[in-house]
Amino acid sequence: MKKAMKGVLAAATCLSIIGCGSKTTETKSGEEGKVFNIYAWNEEFKGFFEKYYKVPEGVEVKWTIVPSDNGAYQEALDAALTNQANAKDDEKVDMFLAEADYILKYTNADVTQDIKALGVTDFSNTYQYTVEAASDSNGTVKGVSFQCCPSALIYRRSIAKDVLGTDDPAQVQEALNSWEKFDAVAQQAKDKGYLMTPSYAETYRVFSNNVSSPWVDADKNLQMDPQITAWMDQAENYVKNEYTLTEGIWDAGKNEQMGKDGKAMCFFGPAWYFNFCMGPAHDEKTGTIGDWAICEGPQAHFWGGTWLLAPTGTDNPTMLADVMNTFINDEEVCKNLIVNEAQFTNNQKVNNEVAADANYKSDFLGGQNDVAIFAELAKNIKFQNVTIYDQYMNEGLQTNYVEFLKGTVSKEKALDNFYKYINEKIPGIKTPESK
Repeated sequence: MKKAMKGVLAAATCLSIIGCGSKTTETKSGEEGKVFNIYAWNEEFKGFFEKYYKVPEGVEVKWTIVPSDNGAYQEALDAALTNQANAKDDEKVDMFLAEADYILKYTNADVTQDIKALGVTDFSNTYQYTVEAASDSNGTVKGVSFQCCPSALIYRRSIAKDVLGTDDPAQVQEALNSWEKFDAVAQQAKDKGYLMTPSYAETYRVFSNNVSSPWVDADKNLQMDPQITAWMDQAENYVKNEYTLTEGIWDAGKNEQMGKDGKAMCFFGPAWYFNFCMGPAHDEKTGTIGDWAICEGPQAHFWGGTWLLAPTGTDNPTMLADVMNTFINDEEVCKNLIVNEAQFTNNQKVNNEVAADANYKSDFLGGQNDVAIFAELAKNIKFQNVTIYDQYMNEGLQTNYVEFLKGTVSKEKALDNFYKYINEKIPGIKTPESK
């Protein structure tokens, strides 16, 4: 979701914030601070915040945005949270954003606090998994998500018509509702001069979101779930047979496939993806607005999401609670996020109203009501087999495995490099190399 610059900020180890044992200062009562500091890894939520949240008079909002690639955002955030107790009031972190791949790292640490105590108590319309993801092991809720992220197969209508003879979502779903069918159609697409997907990593999140075991077990052993190895096998097969490219998930060469000259039929992502990450498809000159549609695809899955977390020690607890309540319970704001921003919100009531609205249509998706599709897919979301290490695991595997797919190294060497990367980023994890 976040194309980021390479490099890592110089800081303590990536997980130093966990188990540090130092308590930050408790939230004080009385007058609120005059500066509200927010940490994030990109400007997506910043745009929504500035459009739809009314900042209290006399309060300045400051954003610290650090790209997330290679853990840089986590490291910058960890440094700020570690210093929270010593920071001046108007330099304290008042809210920070986190993703599914590492949210548990923060919710299960004392750097976050109970939001119910701050006044965020109504979760009646939120999706249950978003509450579970933002809760610690004792069930204490530490934050909220402004979005729900069921993910879909996003396909090019014109290519589907040529390959499958139809662009109707129900018929395309029938043709692609299993990996066996998906693989067969990949050959049909190639025969017609198309790519099935634009990236070797395009299907990664579909597989990784359906694992039956976490990346790391209770004894800190790295384990490779069958779904992960299935993706590796598919990626190898797709590159070998020229069904896909060795472009990374955020690379320019992949993004070019979204334009009018693109040859790739299938992409995968939630509402935020085709709104926030498919820039070439929206381009005035080379865009493909209207030439897209969505369906569930081979496996139900979700991808990502952005949570707003409450740091212990904020000097703006009232505003913090108000921001959270606004983005999950203000129906006008949630409706605007759908209609104006093509989001799928974390308010079931609003989503269901739009899903049932016969007049609501997505121009990008050729008139399809994507909210209706996502409302059904959201019923399948489960937040499970997640660890605090997932960002490093998911990114590290893809980055190293593609070197094998490109023919630069052997498969064994690619995996060995992945293990070395994990050993460097997360000391203590037992990989096949380090046991």
